[in-house]
Amino acid sequence: MKTIQWFPGHMTAAMRMMEKHLSMVDGVVFVLDARCPAASFNPKLKRLAGAKPVLYVLNKGDLADERADILLKKIRDKGAAAIKINAVNSGSRRDISGAIEKLVAEKRERAALKGQTKVFRFMIAGVPNTGKSTLINLLAGSRRAETGDKAGVTRGKQWIRCEGFELLDTPGTMPPAFENQQLAMRLAYVGSINDDILDLDDVALELLKELSEKYPSRLKERYGVSDGTPLEMLESVCKKRGFLLRGGDYDYERGERAVIDDFRKGKLGRITLDTASDMENFGF
Repeated sequence: MKTIQWFPGHMTAAMRMMEKHLSMVDGVVFVLDARCPAASFNPKLKRLAGAKPVLYVLNKGDLADERADILLKKIRDKGAAAIKINAVNSGSRRDISGAIEKLVAEKRERAALKGQTKVFRFMIAGVPNTGKSTLINLLAGSRRAETGDKAGVTRGKQWIRCEGFELLDTPGTMPPAFENQQLAMRLAYVGSINDDILDLDDVALELLKELSEKYPSRLKERYGVSDGTPLEMLESVCKKRGFLLRGGDYDYERGERAVIDDFRKGKLGRITLDTASDMENFGF
C-alpha cells in the first residue's frame, strides 16, 4: 500500500494565517467527520488554539451510526465541549448556535453587566471536506461560504457575520505528516484527501477490507458479498454492477469508484470507522 502524505503549499500559508488571526477570536470550533472523528482530528490545530475555548463538532452525523455517539461521549468525558450535527439539516442550526454561545456565555454576561454589546468571534477549523463552510452557511442562514465535495475548496480566510457573532472560515489543513496510515486511509475514504494524489486501487481495496471486518452485512446487502479477499470482493462488485470491459475482463476502475462513492454518499448505510482506542491516541 502506498504511503499517504498530502500537505500542499497553500496549507502552510493557511496555518500562518490562522496563527496570525488567532488573537482576534474568542474561541475555536473544530469540525470533525462523525464517521472518523479521530482521523479528522489535527493535533497541530489543537495546539494552535492554545488556551482558547474549543468546541468539537462531529459533522455529517446522518452518515454515522451509534458508534459516533460513543466517541462523542468520550470527548465530553474529558471535559471538552462537543456536539454531533448534520450541517445540511436546518434543524441543526439551533443546536450548533447554542453550543457556540455556551463557549462565551460568561464573557457575554460580564459584558452585559458593563452595558456592553459585544460581537464574539470564532475560528472554524478542521481538515478538508469535513463541512466547515456548510456549517457556516447554516449559521448565517444563507450561502455565504464556498462549499464543494472536493477537498481544498476554501483557500483563503472569510469572515462571515451571523446573529450575535462572527465566524472565520479557514482552509482545511492537514498534519504535515500522517503518523498513523490507517487513519490517513480513512480520510481518503471520506474525501478529505484530494483523490488526484491517491491510488484509488489501494483506497477501494482497503475500504472493502475494513468494511468486511466491521460491517459485513452492509456489503452483503449492497453487493451480495461479505467475505473473500478485497480483490475478490471488488470483482464481485464489478460482476454485479456489470462493470466489464471488452473481452469480459473486470473494469476495476469503475468498480473502485462505485465502492468509494457508495460509501461517501451513505449508500452503504450509516457507518463509523474510528474506535475508542483511536480517540485515546489523541488524549480523549
